[in-house]
Amino acid sequence: MRIALIGHGAMGRMVAERAQRDGEEIALILTSHDMRQSTVEVAERLRETSDVAIDFSVAGAVLNNVSACVRAGVPVVVGTTGWGSRAQDVRSFVEAEEGALIYGANFSVGVNLFYRIIERAGELFKGLDDYAPFIEEAHHARKKDAPSGTALQLREKLAARLEREIPVSSTRAGFIPGTHRVGFDSVADQITLTHTARSREGFAAGALMAARWIMGRRGVYEFASVFDEILKERMMRKWL
Repeated sequence: MRIALIGHGAMGRMVAERAQRDGEEIALILTSHDMRQSTVEVAERLRETSDVAIDFSVAGAVLNNVSACVRAGVPVVVGTTGWGSRAQDVRSFVEAEEGALIYGANFSVGVNLFYRIIERAGELFKGLDDYAPFIEEAHHARKKDAPSGTALQLREKLAARLEREIPVSSTRAGFIPGTHRVGFDSVADQITLTHTARSREGFAAGALMAARWIMGRRGVYEFASVFDEILKERMMRKWL
């Protein structure tokens, strides 16, 4: 698999390290300077070098980055967050041009397993009005979006099962690793479920899993929604 990396910050470098350990090729690295070129020029470079692109850049660049990938016929994994206001524009363009995009609030394998735990917890607590649900999330001071995309996803999944509003609180300070806590509080007791990221390794692993899966497909996919299918295909490849 020949990979184009769009963005070469901390997350992009982690993806590169993990890809090389997995025997994949980093065929192209596009920085913010490179992406100032015209969409046609960037698309040509992508078309000549890459089978798939992984974007960990900045929210404001996502639409242009995706446009270049789609024009090149290169499927793209978008791990950048904070671009929800342009989500419909991105989706409409990809679908109209028959491109391929997979995106996610969080590509961490552990977080996506955590989503499923929370969904099950929501089913168990449904109808138990004595327990008040809440979500707390904390990240380092450099993270700009608050609440995090992961917290919003957790709230959506939990609210769909409990059919009630879920309060979310956010902290941005120091060097806190990404932490998400879902709680159920009552007069009698409190139950909490927590996911804490120790490094970016899990994000890189998930992004590469998504990149392998999206190749050969068309359309727009949300990582958490197809995570089970991605895991099944991964297991099948191991057995072959």
